[in-house]
Amino acid sequence: MSESADLVVVGAGTVGGWASVFAREDGAGRVVVVDAATAGQGASSRAAGMVRTQGGTPTAVDLGRWSVAFYRGQHERYGIDSDFRALGYLIVATSEDDVRAAQLRLAMQRERGLDARWVTPAQAAKLLPLLDPASILGATYCEQDGAISPPRNVAAYLVMMREHGVRLRERAPVRRLRVQGGRVTGVETSEGVIAAERVILAGGVGQGALGAMAGVAPPVGGVRHHVFVTSPAPELAAGPLPMGFDVGAGLYWRQEEDGLLFGVSDPGETPGEARGIDEAAQHAARESLARLLPMTRALGLRKAWAATIDYTPDHLPILGPALAEGGKPIEGLTLASAAGHGMMWGPAVARIAVDLALHGATAVTDVSFLGLERFDAEGRSRLAADPIALPFPAAVGP
Repeated sequence: MSESADLVVVGAGTVGGWASVFAREDGAGRVVVVDAATAGQGASSRAAGMVRTQGGTPTAVDLGRWSVAFYRGQHERYGIDSDFRALGYLIVATSEDDVRAAQLRLAMQRERGLDARWVTPAQAAKLLPLLDPASILGATYCEQDGAISPPRNVAAYLVMMREHGVRLRERAPVRRLRVQGGRVTGVETSEGVIAAERVILAGGVGQGALGAMAGVAPPVGGVRHHVFVTSPAPELAAGPLPMGFDVGAGLYWRQEEDGLLFGVSDPGETPGEARGIDEAAQHAARESLARLLPMTRALGLRKAWAATIDYTPDHLPILGPALAEGGKPIEGLTLASAAGHGMMWGPAVARIAVDLALHGATAVTDVSFLGLERFDAEGRSRLAADPIALPFPAAVGP
């Protein structure tokens, strides 16, 4: 295979898939997406599907709101959707420090125009009757937050890629990024060469290895993340219930197939590809969940899986040009890492990546500080971390 393209997108997950669609809508001619495996095979098809606007920073709020608006408008826009459901989201406070942080966060969110509010333990239990009000000191709540179906999301962007004339090259791992005179000139895959002067790297957990091919070292790591689904229960099948998140425990939950889906991240986990279900992590997650939702203690498990999720040291996305040694941008090479929030921020990150690659600027949110220049040589960020992200390891490598 030897071909040319106006834009090559590396990675056929949520970010890469929607980026290719947006690029075609913006007038890009030939758009090619390449993936080492098959579209959505990584975290995009194994995610929990939570989508919240309640970000811990102004940037996170903007990314969440843009993505929710996109998911809400998908069917009208495309005739196909990712099955977004506005369920509401309770982010619980279990300590006085949590309460103080929540109040500060709410003030920031409301300044951004977000309709979030504080609820007492009794009010939280009224919204979510399964919740033990004695287990929390209160919670923030936003009814605009919700969830999508990850497999349906993958199907949606694959359909739209086809309808928009995007060329998809699966099982075609990238072997080399061609860079000449400070500019990207093409992508070499196992199947051949694609000449292009614009390339978006949306490689998820493989972003670091992809960047290294161009002499770039984006600090993006990968770590195991557990997701479980309980057996059905009448209380969980009665009707829509708000989702929940205990940030300190790294635990979240939502309804799923008349049961309860819950996921957990461990900051002590060794970075690297997922290797299987850790029984100790499973038991710890179930105990944490039962303290908040006591009825779950009697439920069996119906499903369990481990996925490798990407993350950055400050839990914020990396968006901007690839930087060569000395900090000079590599023309035409754009980085797009969602920092473990591919469902929650994926559409917004894709939109921004296309804006930067094709137009040089974006209106989604200010991304001037989200590039590689915020990291030092050891991968440490000068930005404060998003305080309500899942707890990932402090480093991006073992």
